Amino acid sequence: MTRPWTDAQLASSGWEGRRGVADLANQFHYYRLSADDRILWGGYDAIYHCGGRIRPSYDGRPQLYHRLASHFFPAFPELEGLRFSHRWADVIDTSTRFCAFFGLTRRGQVAFAAGFTGLGVGAGRVAANVMIDYLSGAPTERTELEIVRSPPLPFYPEPATFAGVQATKWALDRADHNDGRRNLLLKRLDAAGLGFDS
Repeated sequence: MTRPWTDAQLASSGWEGRRGVADLANQFHYYRLSADDRILWGGYDAIYHCGGRIRPSYDGRPQLYHRLASHFFPAFPELEGLRFSHRWADVIDTSTRFCAFFGLTRRGQVAFAAGFTGLGVGAGRVAANVMIDYLSGAPTERTELEIVRSPPLPFYPEPATFAGVQATKWALDRADHNDGRRNLLLKRLDAAGLGFDS
């Protein structure tokens, strides 16, 4: 998060209505203005550690923040020199289709949604309604949706998942630097129902 913009910087940016913004890259950035005129800037890199381990040492890695900050100024060249005041990183849950999946457990007494892949704010209300519908016991328009009825494919055992994630990240980066053209790997993943475009 940046330090607050000055009134002049805010006026020169052309950013009206305090809308949240995201780019269309596979490894996308998102940003919005806070109430005190700071830019919350995030996204881009998702780091996967072999075995899916979660360790405190994985948080707060300076190289991650430096990379993300280096992407900020090409988007806002008029703000060159603006400093960042806060930073945060943590784990996200995911699934092979990179969006939420739903289910029931404990003999139908507990509904769940998981795998939001960092997209939970927008999808949280939909997920809550799906879980309420599940617990009601009666089929609804939401519970009959294919994305709700079908679980994502599971990840492969390690080290295949690690190798697959690294290859996919490389392919996504290439697509982002090649006018969005998807290579054979991404096309095959799409056809198999793995990824954002599945």
